[in-house]
Amino acid sequence: MLDNKELEILEYLKQNSERSSKEIFVSLTNNISYATVKRILIKLTTKNLIITKGKGKATKYIISPIYELLQPVDLNKYYEEEIDERKIKDGFNFNLISEVLNKYHIFTEGEILKLQELEYIYTKNVSQLSEKEYTRELERLAIDLSWKSSQIEGNTYSLLETERLLKEKETASGKTKDEATMLLNHKEAIDFIVENPDYLIPLSVSKIEDIHSILVNELIIEKNLRKRRVGISGTNYKPLENEFQIKEALLKVCVLINNKENIFEKALLALVLISYIQPFVDGNKRTARIVSNAILMNNKYCPISFRTVDSIEYKKAMLLFYEQNNISSIKEIFITQFEFAVNTYF
Repeated sequence: MLDNKELEILEYLKQNSERSSKEIFVSLTNNISYATVKRILIKLTTKNLIITKGKGKATKYIISPIYELLQPVDLNKYYEEEIDERKIKDGFNFNLISEVLNKYHIFTEGEILKLQELEYIYTKNVSQLSEKEYTRELERLAIDLSWKSSQIEGNTYSLLETERLLKEKETASGKTKDEATMLLNHKEAIDFIVENPDYLIPLSVSKIEDIHSILVNELIIEKNLRKRRVGISGTNYKPLENEFQIKEALLKVCVLINNKENIFEKALLALVLISYIQPFVDGNKRTARIVSNAILMNNKYCPISFRTVDSIEYKKAMLLFYEQNNISSIKEIFITQFEFAVNTYF
């Protein structure tokens, strides 16, 4: 999180565009040195929260066009306000996809470096595994992912019960048939990705629909893109209602992701944007998590199980993106869970 000095500088720049470091220093009420102000400006620039214009003594500082997207948010403080008290963005933001995310990157250089270093460790580890060992570790991750992704959606199977179900087809007592089906469908979708390593390259609407169809097989959930309005519990955010706009938005997301070069950026965008569009009546976040992982796996990157994510915190992070188009919390989850996966599996 940002401290008071950093927040004051950002607030000043939001109100006063194109200011020099001297002008910023003079404006501050905090008793800090000019050298400290310079260090803060460098830090905020590396975090993509501000940008510079000009060089040398003529350098001016401007609030970043993606400030709202990236600014750190205290989730506990944000959700102190009840659902009807929170001021949220008015409906679906097409401009977010076509302009903001199309022109700017969502990871800082430092974050990309960290993720790349973790990926190097994963690649090195995998190179030392036999095919049998690799398959065993992938199976372990698939079980964890199936369990956690289902738990986020309200499934009550424990991890051990999930393992028995997926390995031995033994259902747990006191659980519904749909819960078992949800878990088995997750495993089926992961197996499909493993068996078809290039299937989502390039990403398309029909391929996203195919993944969704696997995930909702034999559940009372409509397949294909929705043709009616849906509501999301816990938020007043209203997804698109028109089926043609839904398809248009999903097409734009596919183009955006296909045009991005960085694999981590592709995976995170799939995770948040498919959920944001809500293209299906149900199963949107499940589909987003599997597609995100498919992008990683198709490019020989470590997949993510989300095993240690708190389900409520995950939902809060997603709702923050829906309501404010702010990616900071779900990005932090993505990074920490990628690190967990590299350090835990393979």
